[in-house]
Amino acid sequence: MSEINSAGGPGSPQNGVLTTGPGVGQLVPPPSTRSRRRGNGLYRYLLVRFLLIFPTIFILVTTVFFLMRITGDPITAALGGRLTPDQLAERRHAAGYDRPIIVQYLNYLGNIARGDFGTTYSDNQAVTKILTSYGSATLELVLYSLVITFLIGIPLGRLAARNRDRWPDAVLRVFAILAYATPVFFLGLLLKLVFSVKLGWLPVSGRISASGEVQMQQILNPTPFYLLDAIRLGSPALIGDVLSHAILPALALGMLNGGVFLRLMRTNLIGTLDRQYIESARSRGVSESRLVTKHATKPALIPVITVMGMQIALMLGGAVLTETTFEWKGLGFMLAQYMTSRDYVAVQGIVMMLAVIVALANFVVDVIAALIDPRVRY
Repeated sequence: MSEINSAGGPGSPQNGVLTTGPGVGQLVPPPSTRSRRRGNGLYRYLLVRFLLIFPTIFILVTTVFFLMRITGDPITAALGGRLTPDQLAERRHAAGYDRPIIVQYLNYLGNIARGDFGTTYSDNQAVTKILTSYGSATLELVLYSLVITFLIGIPLGRLAARNRDRWPDAVLRVFAILAYATPVFFLGLLLKLVFSVKLGWLPVSGRISASGEVQMQQILNPTPFYLLDAIRLGSPALIGDVLSHAILPALALGMLNGGVFLRLMRTNLIGTLDRQYIESARSRGVSESRLVTKHATKPALIPVITVMGMQIALMLGGAVLTETTFEWKGLGFMLAQYMTSRDYVAVQGIVMMLAVIVALANFVVDVIAALIDPRVRY
């Protein structure tokens, strides 16, 4: 008996060798080695995903650069109707737009590497200032929209899965299709018409009221986020002002992805509820509500989290229309303005910033998915 105990029991590996069973004599790595391999697999996976950010941004920057140049140089596009031909030629020569396209491209990459994204031609602002001033507004809107997305997608998806093939499931599936298929600008206009014009409950547009802007000026070292500054001031009225302006644009943008998450959650939860370990728990008398909340929800969330990166990219695309509809002055709003004025220097800078946000968001989603599900790492 003492010999068996010292060996760790029949069939246990001794010094990495299996002693009994069909695989007698086979080498089995000790637990420390297996855990080290799992750790190395995670680090290798995260390193590869992080390094993929750079070629993704490079490809997008290159594509946008050459697509912008198809229509001509930025100075002619932005100022062609306001300057004489001689003035245009002088401006083009000073900016280097009369050089070969490959030379312009290499100069552009060099400027980006130094953090210089150029200066807009329509209002003579540094593109970096535009990115820092308006990027926080877009990020704030996306965060609000993600909250709406999860509030719609996760609970309603669970409700639809629990009532599979019954009338609540049918109603929620139709709702998900309508939420995803309705154009975001149409939904935004409809929300404004109902809740702002007809009912007068919420503001029509903007990020904050004029009186709120005056209160915000009292803050020393303000953050880019209005809600954080309102909380720092400790004014419930100002916090309500900020949130009331955010409800309609966040709802319009969040509904777009809420329908997608609802359908994903429903499908994955139904598949999880049909697995053997759920059936075993059900046979032991575990209630259906406990099966859904305690045993099936977490595995069903893994595909939802994986898709989240693509949905954030979709949100940033929808932010252009949402910000324009509600005059929410973020990167999407400014992108529409600069595209109207054909200021391609600003367009290139904003598109590149959006690409960076999407790439970083996908990396964060990959990290979360790898930590939750080890199968993602291999």
